[in-house]
Amino acid sequence: MSTRARSLVPQSVRSERARFRLLAALLATAAAPALASEAPLTAPAAATSGPAPPAVATAAAADGLTVRDAWVRQPPPGADSVAAYLTLGNTSRHEVTVVGFDSPAAEAAMLHETVIESGESRMRARASLVLAAGQTVVLKPGGLHVMLHGLKQPLAAGQRIPLVVRLASGGTITVSALVRPIGSE
Repeated sequence: MSTRARSLVPQSVRSERARFRLLAALLATAAAPALASEAPLTAPAAATSGPAPPAVATAAAADGLTVRDAWVRQPPPGADSVAAYLTLGNTSRHEVTVVGFDSPAAEAAMLHETVIESGESRMRARASLVLAAGQTVVLKPGGLHVMLHGLKQPLAAGQRIPLVVRLASGGTITVSALVRPIGSE
């Protein structure tokens, strides 16, 4: 980041970014043995806005939880993290608990919420998200979101990446998240 660009970014934001980089590095170090056994992520031949590969749906359901409208905003060049957004719906008659997220596109994925403290926007990690029977929760900019840290390759607009939702029941739901162009909402 240039000196001029750095001066335009408030110190609190730069400090927050540094904390996230440190957290991502710590998580990557802790997860390295598990990640070493996984197949590497391969780059797409070309960015495409066509349908998702058959193995990864754009909407999916398990244990009464539906996941749809998953997307990430294309990160700027050189960025190693990005936020993912999606809609979760509990269609069951009992509560469903989301305990985490994964993606082969990143070293770590964490549920976060944006909160305002003393007039400043801050992100906080959340361990889980409980959805009551019939409840729908929209993860969106400025609220709940999934942070993908340690991107394994640059993301191009139109590309799709797998996003895995992990449930307390042990079940998982995998959907395809569309990479939207920089500046998308």
